[in-house]
Amino acid sequence: MEPLPKGANFVRGKTLWEIGLHIAGNPATPYGGNRDMVITVGSGSGASFRPWLRLATGSAILAEEVAKGAGVDLAFVNPSALLTQAYRGVGLFTKPLPVRIVASYPSWDRMVFAVHPRTQIRSLADIKAKRYPLRLSVREDPTHSTLVLIDQAFALHGFALKDIESWGGRLVLCGGPSDSRRLDPLRRGEIDAVFDEGIKVWLSEALEAGLVPIELDAAEFEAMERLGWRRVRLPKARFPRLAKDIDTLDFSGWPLYANAALPDDVAYDICGALAAREAEIPWEAGSGGNALMMLHETDKTPMDVPLHPGAQRWYREHS
Repeated sequence: MEPLPKGANFVRGKTLWEIGLHIAGNPATPYGGNRDMVITVGSGSGASFRPWLRLATGSAILAEEVAKGAGVDLAFVNPSALLTQAYRGVGLFTKPLPVRIVASYPSWDRMVFAVHPRTQIRSLADIKAKRYPLRLSVREDPTHSTLVLIDQAFALHGFALKDIESWGGRLVLCGGPSDSRRLDPLRRGEIDAVFDEGIKVWLSEALEAGLVPIELDAAEFEAMERLGWRRVRLPKARFPRLAKDIDTLDFSGWPLYANAALPDDVAYDICGALAAREAEIPWEAGSGGNALMMLHETDKTPMDVPLHPGAQRWYREHS
């Protein structure tokens, strides 16, 4: 398929898309600000625009709007575990929501709790027990999914991130895993711990600086798995500075999801669109991404939420 559909209308649409990307991608815009986008397909042939299908990026709690069947029709979430929480009605969600996966963008990742041995912290429970004045690097976006995971893990032991500050510690905030506000002080030995995903960017640097991943105990893994966080392997083969393979929590997959009531033909057509425009999708480096991969379980696309029936039909017919 041509990179751009033929016709002046689509030249205008692509131009609007580029404007939106530039404005939403302004590095000066803080996390939680105007950084997300809604793509609306509909008809602008009358005096007012008549929306038909809205696709959005945003936080996990957009699932509430998707479940209402009004406003946003499909949304991306990162990682897959937060959609699992919506489906099960646990964690961030007080009741199960009628969500279904239409496709899942392949992204392999892990959540790692890395701490320097000088703190003598060997477990999550130690953080509270020792009340160490930890200099901890975390994301600055208060809605970021890593902070959801951290809060849920800390809650198992009856404390929260804010308690670390009350013990004399400091949260070293950063925008992304490669932020110089993390990596520069990490190299200078000014950070005691990093709790984050995006480990292909920062974990090797942290290991070189002497930090060591904390491995959760069996009860912690069991509790987190009930919330949708899968127990998975962090392999030494990927990170040679690790002393050994360890278990940690999965942070893989970016499900594109919809209400279960989305018409089957619409979900089917979305899968077809992904396949038709596969060459235009910015796949994660090394993922081997393709449309078929987005429709079944892999280590890059964990699925604890059912596929939408329309997506199931498309996959059966094309796999």
